[in-house]
Amino acid sequence: MPFMKGRAPIRRTLNYLNAGRLVLKDKIKIFSVAYNITGNNNMGAKEFIFWHLPQIQYKNPDVQVVTLKNITPSPFVKCYFEDGRKILVDVDNKSKEEILEHLISIVGKSKDVLDLEAITAEKKDNPANFGIGCERPCICEIYGQVPCPGVVPLPKFMRGKFKNPNN
Repeated sequence: MPFMKGRAPIRRTLNYLNAGRLVLKDKIKIFSVAYNITGNNNMGAKEFIFWHLPQIQYKNPDVQVVTLKNITPSPFVKCYFEDGRKILVDVDNKSKEEILEHLISIVGKSKDVLDLEAITAEKKDNPANFGIGCERPCICEIYGQVPCPGVVPLPKFMRGKFKNPNN
């Protein structure tokens, strides 16, 4: 498989991408991370980008994610809101786990909001669903379907017990 090549190919699997915990708030439009590739104070930011940035991009498809390399002496994360506000988060000398937990608490959606969105995302009012607890208790109520045999008897060739259709 060509996608399983390179450094840490686990990052490209769907299970890994779905395991991301940082889902940004709806008002955030741009998520930027600035860091240097050298220095010990940037190790947490580099590892955060390597391990968690693909998950953030996958979980937040409407957010522009930007990485800025070697333009700042200290690493930081900046989030831009749709109304023009900005949040600047210092990630200097922090580990990737500390950065992730801090971002979840500041710009991430809470567990209650995520649970509520998961419930509303389930399509329970799908017109193809029928049965107990759905809008239609029987498929015969859908246009173009065969009516219920209790209301209108099925033709003999559809019943299965008649071999000769003339009977």
